[in-house]
Order: sequence, then C-alpha cells, then structure tokens
Amino acid sequence: MKKLKTLTVGLIKENPVLVLVLGTCPTLAISTNAVNSLGMGIAASAVLLGSNIFISLLRNIIPDKVRIPCYIVVIASFVTLAEMVVEAFAYSLYQALGIYLPLIVVNCVILGRAEMFANKNGVVDSALDAIGMGAGFTLAIVAMASIREIFGSGTWFGMELPWLINNNISIFTMAPGGFIIYGCLIAWVNKISKGQAIKKKEFGCEDCPSAAACGKLAS
Repeated sequence: MKKLKTLTVGLIKENPVLVLVLGTCPTLAISTNAVNSLGMGIAASAVLLGSNIFISLLRNIIPDKVRIPCYIVVIASFVTLAEMVVEAFAYSLYQALGIYLPLIVVNCVILGRAEMFANKNGVVDSALDAIGMGAGFTLAIVAMASIREIFGSGTWFGMELPWLINNNISIFTMAPGGFIIYGCLIAWVNKISKGQAIKKKEFGCEDCPSAAACGKLAS
C-alpha cells in the first residue's frame, strides 16, 4: 500500500503543477499546443526517472554540503541525453520546445523530488515517485494545453475541430489565457480534493530540508 501511495500521490494530492505549483515556467510557455506539451511531459518524466534512480543510488556517497551541485550535474546529464534523443528522433518537437528542453535542468519538479524524496529513499521507491510525479506533471500540462488549444486555436493535437476552428478565442493562446486556465485548474483540483490536497502546515519551515541551514527554526 505504501508503494501504491508513492506511485499515485503525484496524480492529484501532490500534483507537482496544480498543487505544489512547481514547473510553472514550462507549463505556461509550452501549454499552447497539446503535442508539444505531451513531448515536454515525456521528456521531463524520463529525466525525473533517471535522476531519481541515480541520486537514490548515490545518496550515501554524495557529501551533504555539495548535494545540490551534485544533483544538478546528474540532472544535466540526463537532460543532455534526453535532448539528443529528441533531436535525433523528433526534430520538429525539438524545434518546438526550443530553450525549454534544456531548461529541464532547473525544473523545480525534478530538483525538488531529488532533494525531498530520492535523497531519503531507496531505488524502487524513488523510481515509483518519479513515475507518479512525472505522470502528474504530464497530465497537468497536457490538460492545460488541450483546453488552450481547443478554445484558442480550434484544434486538438493538430486536428481541426468543427465550428471552433473559425470561432476560436485567441486570448487562450496568449499569456493571460494561460494564467486564467492555470488558475481554474488549480481551483478545480482544490475543489475535488475539498481543500485537503496539501495541508497548509506541510509548507512550514519545520518540514523544509534546508530549515536548519537557513536558521529559520532557530528564529
């Protein structure tokens, strides 16, 4: 049951985009097109899986004082590999994602899971966490992109939709539309979870792994 919870918690209760509000930059920038969003979700999930497993394997070897730089090196290695694969086998997607593909290196979802989970758990649990969080990230960004593409462009995954293709609302493809849909999706998740997705106290300093270093607890 614990492993099942680890696998599924990222879908709704701790969805990295709609609950933890991580990875906002690529979510807003890429989510104008469902195809591109799916590609970004898969790439980010692959990097998350690889980095979580690798960091879990090295968690007892990496010195605590340099763990963040080490995490970034590991993540950057997997991002480089993912970028090369996308460029080789999906060049149009590689061009569409542009700078946001290499910027997966600093995606808060990946670095956050490395710090909060992979650094403290075994390989199997870290892999399950990565799969769940990656799926949650992908579902959120594809859902947001689908809404924006359908109403903003009158298409879905590139397929033209009757009536909407000639009566689209272009603001949904712009930044204001992205923020509107993002806020609505966050409100929807909060509604279906009855406000219990993440308790407020879980965001306190006492649960932060860097609390001791920054001196917040002492103050």
